[in-house]
Amino acid sequence: MSRSEANADADTAAADAVAAFARGEPVLIHDAADREGETDIVYPAASVDAGAVARMRNDAGGLVCLALSDAVADELELPFMQEVLEHPTAADHELGYDERSSFSITVNHRETFTGITDEDRALTIRELGAAAADPDSEAFAADFRSPGHVHLLRAAPDLLADREGHTEFGVALAAAADQPPAAVVCEMLDDETGAALSPAAARSYADRQGLVYVEGASLVSALR
Repeated sequence: MSRSEANADADTAAADAVAAFARGEPVLIHDAADREGETDIVYPAASVDAGAVARMRNDAGGLVCLALSDAVADELELPFMQEVLEHPTAADHELGYDERSSFSITVNHRETFTGITDEDRALTIRELGAAAADPDSEAFAADFRSPGHVHLLRAAPDLLADREGHTEFGVALAAAADQPPAAVVCEMLDDETGAALSPAAARSYADRQGLVYVEGASLVSALR
């Protein structure tokens, strides 16, 4: 394949990912071999139902997280967890794949029971998507409780120009698809090895399920 053909394929994959997200469909995103080397299944928050949570539990197997834009996180007064956690484990928090973690607090919607069931997490996620569309810190505190079962992530201010993680990929994809700045990410793991699912296996899963698979580099090129 020539370089021009490869570039055309990358552009098509990025455009397909944006179109799928705009339809409320999940997309599989592989960040980079020299970063985490992981593929996440990524949903627009507003489209997540109990079936989507079940798919992330059963087919992906990683941690279900909700990524929010930096602007929304500021409006909702969401901190980086590392900055507010007063415990020795928060010191010297060095990562092998990035300069910092995106983790903020964990929440449940107040209308959930335990917060962990598929229905409960789906409700929390959809309501977080609604909160991202019209952020208000007082309403957020009234509607959600912490700690909970949905992990919140804060995206970098300039998204892919600052950081090329799944947090930023999800929020950038939401912006391009005219969705609220809230995306659910969940790492895909290999059932046999317990390691990250390989890109080839992730692409094969996407093909079987009729989903879009895209390399992070393609999204960086198209959306940054």
